[in-house]
Amino acid sequence: MCRFVIYKGTSPVQLSHLLTRPCHSIINQAFDSRLRLDRRRPMNGDGFGVGWYDSVFDEELGSQPCIFTSVTPAWNNVNLTRLAEKIKSPLVFGHVRATTAGSLSLDNCHPFVHGKLMFMHNGGIADFHLMKRRLQKDLPDVAFDMVQGNTDSEWAFALFLSKLPDCNARSFTSETLRQAMAETIATLNDYAEEFDITEPSLMNFCVTDGESVVVTRYISSKKDEAASLWFSSGTEFSEYAEGGHYKMSKADKRENIIMIASEPLTFERADWMEIKTNHMVIITPKMNLLQIPIKDKFYVPPSDPAALSRATEFAQEKGLLNPRKGISSLETTTKSSRRPVHTH
Repeated sequence: MCRFVIYKGTSPVQLSHLLTRPCHSIINQAFDSRLRLDRRRPMNGDGFGVGWYDSVFDEELGSQPCIFTSVTPAWNNVNLTRLAEKIKSPLVFGHVRATTAGSLSLDNCHPFVHGKLMFMHNGGIADFHLMKRRLQKDLPDVAFDMVQGNTDSEWAFALFLSKLPDCNARSFTSETLRQAMAETIATLNDYAEEFDITEPSLMNFCVTDGESVVVTRYISSKKDEAASLWFSSGTEFSEYAEGGHYKMSKADKRENIIMIASEPLTFERADWMEIKTNHMVIITPKMNLLQIPIKDKFYVPPSDPAALSRATEFAQEKGLLNPRKGISSLETTTKSSRRPVHTH
């Protein structure tokens, strides 16, 4: 299965600090995951993609993001390594892929883009082939014509675009993106019900317009845990020990950096907080992070004991959920072999 990482900061980050240098970066997770273990397909080697926005607006370049994708394994792509050392951005999407739907091609690599918008998906829409024609029928031309590949993820993005008042708008509010995302999930659930699809769909979606970010951790089930999703925030994300050991520092109460990832990028347990199943996270342009429950027929309120006893087997079997004990045990193992880096 796929995995992704999101970075939003008040200052631009060098892409290498997210993608290539950390010992548990998303690239290293692609072939050496310690927490999310998929015994069916242990490697995310079916392509990758990274998207970013310019640090300073240039009228000639426009406001749309730049995307670099490849069907080669991310850990073996020298161009990615070169670019990551020379590009900085305040908002970055990174994605590594293990195919579950759609062929191995550049058109199927995330992130997907339309105008200012970038979109990624981690998970899978159950029995998508049954609802695909129904979904396509409901799309306006602008959303239908956007699709270049054949994944459930890109068609979900097209559906999202159809929920926006104007998908070609020059700006979007956080609330507009939130509402469109909620309607996208609701419509996919309606299709599943219409076609008697009973297997849960895993819908960890994320979208940004370069200002706001909306992310979901969601499964169409009241009994199962969704694919894992974590966030970290602070004032600085930096290497503190040789070998690519990074940590998030909090010098004060400011949130200069917010990161969201399928699997934590560090083994520091205190760095990361788990996003709750069937919740939506919104990062506003002013760097506020809001976590909002998605209240539909699959919502379980915190007061219900069932909220604490969702089954993990479904997501774990698909390699989309890491055991909670894994972070603490790996943290202990990793710390035992660390030496501090001395700077002069």
